Amino acid sequence: MPRNKTLSSVLKKIESATGLANEHYISKKQHQIEKCSVMFKNWSGLAFGKDIPNVGDIKPIHFLGLPLLIVRTNENVINVFENTCRHRGMTLVDKKQSAKKNIRCPYHNWCYALNGALTSTPHVGGVGVHEHKDINPSSLGLNQIRSYVWKDIIFINVSGTAKSFTQNFSQLITRWQDFEQTIVYGKANSSFSLSVQANWKLIIENYCESYHLPNIHPNLNKTSKLEDHYDICDSAIYSGQGSYNYRQLSDNEDAVLTDFKNLSVKWHQGSEYIAIYPNVLMGVHRDNIFCIILESLSVTETKERVALYYSKLLKPSNQINALKTKNMKFWKKIFEEDIFVVEGMQKGRYGNMFNGGKFSPIMDRPTHNFHGWVATQIDQANTSEKE
Repeated sequence: MPRNKTLSSVLKKIESATGLANEHYISKKQHQIEKCSVMFKNWSGLAFGKDIPNVGDIKPIHFLGLPLLIVRTNENVINVFENTCRHRGMTLVDKKQSAKKNIRCPYHNWCYALNGALTSTPHVGGVGVHEHKDINPSSLGLNQIRSYVWKDIIFINVSGTAKSFTQNFSQLITRWQDFEQTIVYGKANSSFSLSVQANWKLIIENYCESYHLPNIHPNLNKTSKLEDHYDICDSAIYSGQGSYNYRQLSDNEDAVLTDFKNLSVKWHQGSEYIAIYPNVLMGVHRDNIFCIILESLSVTETKERVALYYSKLLKPSNQINALKTKNMKFWKKIFEEDIFVVEGMQKGRYGNMFNGGKFSPIMDRPTHNFHGWVATQIDQANTSEKE
């Protein structure tokens, strides 16, 4: 059992467990601990492939204080590097760039290929001398961050110690194997961001259960009722909910978005919504997929980056564009409705006598699953530090 008593309580069976203690939501010190033990040691969502759609695109991005670059190489491969020159630590890129053939440091002009290799060190051996016996370019390429792209989400493992992405998430990949096909970013009216004044974990906790549906999403509950939903708790590293009653969006002429190809009967009226620990939310439907990356800006502030994807078979038209806009507005409204409760839980976490909460053994299983996973990550980190 964990040496920390509060973590021990979280890891109990749901009937007797409590949730994570308040410090996990309001303490800056605890936020730093979880940055390393939860975010850096696992496969975390960083960005979308659609953010750098073309060869030669480079975009700087921060991840919990780490200055990073996402780069699309000449081979159409996405790489993630530290945005730090290996010479003197200068930031390499300060804004998104396109059609680049290399990455050049603005300080002393050291130059790197898009694959991170150091290719040029001007005057490193003196004026007009661009080599030196003690400067080995093969060992001074950009520091690369382990990455993997799935469903256009760029996942990173900062520690480099996690299992391979496909091994780690093999169960989920199998579960959603019908969607292992080309998906296309919707472009216009297919992305938005939301600012939430709350700890990132509260967004996960709310998303992965359907218990709140009648009170918080009354319009959605009219078409996909609480009783139409089921829990998804078959893994220690993700959880969520599914619905047996997904109603495909249509317009006044009964036009609909194009289905993904070769879907099994399950998806004709079914949909699933899963939190992929630690910070990615996804929803899959017969005709669209949404992906959400939670960017933790501070212990009490989170940015939700949302992108919508469609079948490769979808043909652009004014009618289709209108349906995509309608779809985006629908999901944006749903996610905005959640902000009230998530921010309310954040405020409630300052209650001195609140002990982490009591789970419903029937309705809160996906959320309890997440609490247990977080507690396990922290406990494992604490144990390895003390050994």
